[in-house]
Amino acid sequence: MNQKIIFARGVAWDRKPVKTRLILKGDNLIEAIEEGLEKADATLLPDDILFVSEKAVGASQGRYYLLDDDSLKPRRLAVLLSRFVTKTPRGIGLGMPETMECALTECGTPRILFAAFVSVLGKLFGRKGDFYRIAGTKARSIDGPTSGTIPPFNRAVSLAPENPDGVSRTIAEHFDCSVAVVDLNDLGGNILGVFPPELDKNLLIEILSDNPLGQGTASTPVGIIRKA
Repeated sequence: MNQKIIFARGVAWDRKPVKTRLILKGDNLIEAIEEGLEKADATLLPDDILFVSEKAVGASQGRYYLLDDDSLKPRRLAVLLSRFVTKTPRGIGLGMPETMECALTECGTPRILFAAFVSVLGKLFGRKGDFYRIAGTKARSIDGPTSGTIPPFNRAVSLAPENPDGVSRTIAEHFDCSVAVVDLNDLGGNILGVFPPELDKNLLIEILSDNPLGQGTASTPVGIIRKA
């Protein structure tokens, strides 16, 4: 279990995960967050930062494919490229034809091919990370199915949410606090969107470095950051 309090830049920060109902395509994200806050008896203060997982945002937008979905048919190029993806503790990433197919569709075939080419050259010189640096956030945020994930996402490919900055603004204006859309795992994370725009993304990464939302079936896609 992660500690509630973490120190970042000399300040103690409290992080409170909030459990919500399962969020799926077409669900009202703000209503789901409100329900979760009410059940947790959590009151948001103006100086709080509400953070929401990118998977919950994307799910509400329908940004996922079930593996048995007829619309998700990997092309031969996706099958080929997926074989060269290095598997990491972060998860399967683009190391399966279905996730690679989504990367080709989301980012464009030329960009993925160029990223793969530069990645091969970089590895020759002992450099890592070129593929995702060039392919971009959308490719980095694609998640494949894992057995420890809450159904139906244990058999789904999840994509990055659309317009995370705009979603952050909508949520922030509703709850009257700062908001961040985050992509977290047990090895780190990325901040996909924030409101207000001047919110310090690097500080947020430090505060959320131990992934206080947890993994798998925790059903806590929302959290509150508050100075302790």
